[in-house]
Amino acid sequence: MTLSDPVSTDAALTVPSTVDDLADRFWEALLELSPTTATIYGDERYDDRWEDPGAAGRARARALFRSTLAEAVAISTAGLTVEERITRDMLQVVCELGLEQDEQRIDRLKAVDQINGPQTVLPQLVQFQRTDTPERLERFLARLASYPAFMAANADLVREGLATGLTAPRIVTERTIAQLERNLAVPPEASPVAIVPRLANEADRDRIVALVRDAVRPADAAFLETLRGDYLAASRLEPGLWSAPGGDVLYRTQIRAWTSLPLSADELHRVGLEELAALDAQRRAIAGELGHGDDVAAARAAILADPADVPASGEALVARGRERVERATAAAGRAFGRLPAASCDVRPVEPFVECDAPPAFYFPPAADGSRPGIFYVNTYDLPSRRLSRLASIAHHEAVPGHHFQISLEMEHPSLPAFRRLGSRMTGAAFAEGWGLYSERLADELGLYDGPVERLAMLDAQAWRAVRLVVDTGIHALRWSRERSIELLIAEAGLTGTDAGIETDRYIVQPGQALAYKVGQREIEQLRRAAEAAAAAGGRPFDLRAFHDAVLGHGSLPLATLARELPRWLAEGTPAP
Repeated sequence: MTLSDPVSTDAALTVPSTVDDLADRFWEALLELSPTTATIYGDERYDDRWEDPGAAGRARARALFRSTLAEAVAISTAGLTVEERITRDMLQVVCELGLEQDEQRIDRLKAVDQINGPQTVLPQLVQFQRTDTPERLERFLARLASYPAFMAANADLVREGLATGLTAPRIVTERTIAQLERNLAVPPEASPVAIVPRLANEADRDRIVALVRDAVRPADAAFLETLRGDYLAASRLEPGLWSAPGGDVLYRTQIRAWTSLPLSADELHRVGLEELAALDAQRRAIAGELGHGDDVAAARAAILADPADVPASGEALVARGRERVERATAAAGRAFGRLPAASCDVRPVEPFVECDAPPAFYFPPAADGSRPGIFYVNTYDLPSRRLSRLASIAHHEAVPGHHFQISLEMEHPSLPAFRRLGSRMTGAAFAEGWGLYSERLADELGLYDGPVERLAMLDAQAWRAVRLVVDTGIHALRWSRERSIELLIAEAGLTGTDAGIETDRYIVQPGQALAYKVGQREIEQLRRAAEAAAAAGGRPFDLRAFHDAVLGHGSLPLATLARELPRWLAEGTPAP
């Protein structure tokens, strides 16, 4: 199948615009360069192969970015529609960032990563790759057989990082080593790679097990040995990117890549502290409702001491997440005119990654509608998972958060595939900002069960404000890992388990943690401006129209959203 869906009129195909044609060609080339991304989106054409992280693969990606950038810049904006202008701008941003990060060789750092490193790809991929026909099974077997070459190329990146001094922080290397050791301790026949695929003929499972034993396991073992010894010894003792060669420049690029704005670390640090101060006032008021005066810590301690707030089992925690998704879906019509067609499933995080994973996360549906969106709930260290905290997480990750934003984007009838499926390459702050905005929106819709869940929601908001402080603290201001953990526990109410996992996530993904509050603040500022404009015009503010306009054009760079949204609202741009 192809992810670029042609639009037909009568018997003739509509000829795409110059901009859309460029976007289609870029996206198709990008999928070929990233076969596992294609698989996750339901495109089966490359199910037998892997990305090439080596020199040849990087050269192809670099050539694609350069040629696409040159074509995009050469297209005159005169006469372009709004969507065409946005697409052109986004192509330019993606290609410029791609070239800049290639020049900085950030790939040498990304090869060692306990969350998204190469050793995590295959166990995740089997959740999405179809193996239910002979043809699909053969593609999967071919992918397994070529896994050693994929991992060997990543091992080469690790060695390049060692030779150039661009090594991962020691905690990241240690977590990645521990993850590989856990995975290798599981017998091949019990590996998720062997047990997850759905087969037309169960007798074929022995072929998968054999490849796990003879190809996958030796490749993972060899990668593990690459990380041990000299690389582990040379891993950076300081967790911040500042301690890497050229680290200050690398971090500035990552700030721009994740927020889409030219912000400084000092500015973001200050904003985080200001946000925390405002949230503290709101949390003190709720502490009073709960009978603890203005002592937020006492209110939180009382909640933590309540055994009823601890899920009885992993299944109970997942069931509570499912109930929250269903409740929010039933209420969504009050705030949205357009709802996604895709449903949202709720599942536990897979055991192979649960101890390194955040409390929850979301995977998008397949582009062809064959698979729903998936809200993953982490059941690891169950006593640390609190029922009162799950509500805001569900509204962020699922409904009306990422599930609505991503599904509506993917289901857009007229945007090119690059905008429907690839626009999050420039819209991370939009996407994460929408998720955080949705936590507050859920409060407006009355979806929280009283002050305990509302305090948990405010703690979750504070958690994202703390991220501004600790991400910049770690990567620019030379904070220690321990200082970050302490602040997350004190200001966001995280458990020690989650504070450690989260800090290590910020360490391994510089700048990603900035996207949430930056995006939320922009969306909230735009809403306040829209409410003021409606009041000045003597008309009621239309919340459904606002949300439909925000989500009606896919994930956007924040500057683009700020430029275009007021006009869309003024013109009454209909939802697609």
